[in-house]
Amino acid sequence: MFRIGIDVGGTNTDAIILDEQSRLIHSVKSPTTLDIKTGIETSLRNILKEASIDKTKITHAMLGTTQCTNAIVERKKLAKVGVIRLGFPATASVLPYTAWPKDMVEKLSGNYALVHGGYEYDGKLLSELDEGEIKELLVEWRNKVESIAIIGVFSSIKNDQELKVRDLIWEAYGKTYPVSCSSLIGSVGLIERENATILNAALCKVIEITSTGFENALEAEGIQGAEVYLCQNDGTLMSIEYAKQFPILTIACGPTNSIRGASYLANIKNTMVLDVGGTTSDIGVLQDGFPRESSVAVEVGDIRTNFRMPDIISVGLGGGSIVRVDNGKITVGPDSVGYKITEEALVFGGSTLTTTDIAVRLGLADVGDKSLVSHIDEQFSKQVLSVISSIIAKAIDKMKTSSEDVQIVLVGGGGVIIPDEIPGVASIIKVENGGVANAIGASISQISGQYEQIYIYSREPREQSLRDAEEKAVKQAVMAGADPTTIKLVEVEETPLAYHPENATRLRVKVVGEMS
Repeated sequence: MFRIGIDVGGTNTDAIILDEQSRLIHSVKSPTTLDIKTGIETSLRNILKEASIDKTKITHAMLGTTQCTNAIVERKKLAKVGVIRLGFPATASVLPYTAWPKDMVEKLSGNYALVHGGYEYDGKLLSELDEGEIKELLVEWRNKVESIAIIGVFSSIKNDQELKVRDLIWEAYGKTYPVSCSSLIGSVGLIERENATILNAALCKVIEITSTGFENALEAEGIQGAEVYLCQNDGTLMSIEYAKQFPILTIACGPTNSIRGASYLANIKNTMVLDVGGTTSDIGVLQDGFPRESSVAVEVGDIRTNFRMPDIISVGLGGGSIVRVDNGKITVGPDSVGYKITEEALVFGGSTLTTTDIAVRLGLADVGDKSLVSHIDEQFSKQVLSVISSIIAKAIDKMKTSSEDVQIVLVGGGGVIIPDEIPGVASIIKVENGGVANAIGASISQISGQYEQIYIYSREPREQSLRDAEEKAVKQAVMAGADPTTIKLVEVEETPLAYHPENATRLRVKVVGEMS
């Protein structure tokens, strides 16, 4: 039995094959193409050709993709979204799409409606839902929008109104119509939760194209009957059907794949990970084998959101970063030759000085033709290395929770450019096969489920609240493709809400299980 893992990076698309003991059988790297799809197909074709395994024994295939991230950043392939906010007239002072980039609003149609509904912070009714109002709106929107986002005031406490509106939409437009409910996506905070839900709704076409394209690529290579999964941004996997409901969860899955892969390769569950690619370097923290989650609102495509995101710092430094001297000052990046490194870097006969050229000159890497960089002054090369060290040291410092020196696990194909000594780093662990840690992370991941809600312990005792949240997290994990018999509770986070008279607490529960 074999598993295939593919991870799409900014420079390379990596593919690996693992056996049933999770041992690496073979790995390949192919340049990431402009349309992404071609790069995935090339990597898949190459690895199957080179590994020479029985295709009928491939049981699982996993994909970590940047398609959803790119769609938001580039404003491409997005669906026309209708936004229904349940909170009239209480929330009319701040309308949907407030503070959004104008081009993004135009791309998504800008259709929104404030209707009656919503709850108070303590779960009391703010306004009754008016079904007739919703039905009239759906008649008006027919053929104008391709997906609908539903956002209820304090639906993180009580979401029955959101689910009722979803049922009304399905009655009018059909059960397959894409609907996103904010209570299943974001956290406390109406505007940020609304923004995340709108983006999720906008990605329905992108995820359909991505998932169908991956399944077709597998079929074209003779792989049939394999379970297909996409990577989530918490270092776990989800089924295709679940991904179609929550495509926003694929955003930033690349760095988390590398962090999970680093944990597996180094056999360490608590450390800091530095993943160096061709264009950027990502720094994250492992806690009990999973990426640390960000505790602050995150901007995606210049839009402020509050859905689950990994705590990652990215810097414009990679194996293809361009090295320049400007008025006597050495600069490294943030621009890069990217996937064209084999054409443009000096060691490959190109004319652009990159960090890889410096690494080869100093004997840190053995790629290309080292005679083509022999003319570079050694002292200058060491100064460039010092600049690289400084860039990484500053980024690591931002991720620290104490002043002590930290341990780093170094992975990624661009890791050869990183010096052996970095200020603030006690030790650097370099692992075998670290260059494809991202694809390995995609392949060895489990299935997770997460649930978050505000509970009022004075009305519903803590133990009962914990049990309810865990049951709902387990349900999410099963929907995502987990085997119910293997699911375990891995994380509980309780945040008391200040000034609430009845001991209200934001409770977040996470469970993890094996693939079914």
